[in-house]
Amino acid sequence: MKRLGLLRHAKSDWDDMSLRDFDRGLNDRGRKGAALMGDHIRKTGANFDMALASSAERVKRTLEASGLDLPIQFEESAYLADSSTLIGLLKGVKGDPEAILLAAHNPGLQELALVLVPPDGEDELFNEVMQKYPTSAYAVFDLDIDRWDDISAGCGKLVHFARPRDLDPALGPEQGN
Repeated sequence: MKRLGLLRHAKSDWDDMSLRDFDRGLNDRGRKGAALMGDHIRKTGANFDMALASSAERVKRTLEASGLDLPIQFEESAYLADSSTLIGLLKGVKGDPEAILLAAHNPGLQELALVLVPPDGEDELFNEVMQKYPTSAYAVFDLDIDRWDDISAGCGKLVHFARPRDLDPALGPEQGN
């Protein structure tokens, strides 16, 4: 059994339009959401051995603002990656840790979450993930595998899903967006 956490980066800063998408950091709301989610991850007792993360600036700043103390392996190929690329990255993790936090982007993270759950595992949590995987959203899966190299579609059970608005209504959807 392996455990996988999926953390989407927090809200991006769009103030400087001259920056490439890859180089955008977080806005104030994003920093608050990332810190809140980091507290939530710690309070739920998730013990990740490492983070596998996109090397995009907003992912780096999300992990920094979360305050999670984890060794991080940054992967440029995780930037805007689809679910099959993310699965490939997980298969390539060295040392076979028990629990990995994957920090990246949508739509790839949401796709991965939906791919991991078999049809008979679809429930209310799955429906929440299917509806929307907003910035700073965090999901946890128990995977019925012994090695990361065995990760595949349908091997997971979604055991937790949280969004910033679930923890602080002030971080819910902005009006007019």
